[in-house]
Amino acid sequence: MTSAPQQPLRGRAVLVTRPIHQTDKLVALVNAAGGEAILFPALAIESPKDPAPVRLLLADLARFDLAIFVSANAVEYGLALLGRSWPDAVRIAAVGANTAAALHRRGLVCDVVPAGADSESLLALPELSGLAEGKHVLILRGEGGREVLADRLRQQGTQVIYAECYRRLRPHADTGALIARWESGGLHAVTVMSAETLDNLWSMLGEAGQRLLRHTPLFAPQPSIAQHGTGLGLTEVAITPPGDEGLLRGLSAWFTQHAR
Repeated sequence: MTSAPQQPLRGRAVLVTRPIHQTDKLVALVNAAGGEAILFPALAIESPKDPAPVRLLLADLARFDLAIFVSANAVEYGLALLGRSWPDAVRIAAVGANTAAALHRRGLVCDVVPAGADSESLLALPELSGLAEGKHVLILRGEGGREVLADRLRQQGTQVIYAECYRRLRPHADTGALIARWESGGLHAVTVMSAETLDNLWSMLGEAGQRLLRHTPLFAPQPSIAQHGTGLGLTEVAITPPGDEGLLRGLSAWFTQHAR
């Protein structure tokens, strides 16, 4: 029989809000820890409406000194639009271990990977902070998003171009069953991987769900996301280590400390 310390999430239901195609690993980790993963994707990922501009950029990939993948989605959708082998001369940087792992699964090795999972962690590395003036950098990302990475590099004199290779959308979903369960005490934690996911969830839940979210522990892997949650009025926000394993460690530590 499995002992309680090995199942720190026993009896806990955890809301998983990642895009549906990215939930398997976190769901398995939560369930293995004794918890119950509740799927409610608050972000959807799709190809760009017009992929032609990205294909043109990637066809001229060899002119860049460095390509930065900001997420596992950038890896999946960007390489799908590349359509050929990666040029050996173009170095690769990844924002976070999950992104680096996605590249590794496709046979590519990252030259630059920060310990953290945000742009600030990447910019702190000497390979980025010391990037010579006039170098050309391609950032593979979704449409829109944070500008801190490009802004800081441009301030150094780096030439930066975006390859926006996917779109982030807010799904349409019926929240009735989720809110009913929540109101009956059947949901104990919420996980989000981005501020945009949190904003989508907030909008999808409506007033009744927002009241519940404010008083449910939120777990996020970046301080900027946690700060965003605090700004929405959430009363219990925990910053976890990056990645799915980091979320699990954060959840486990919190519920071990707050054991019934």
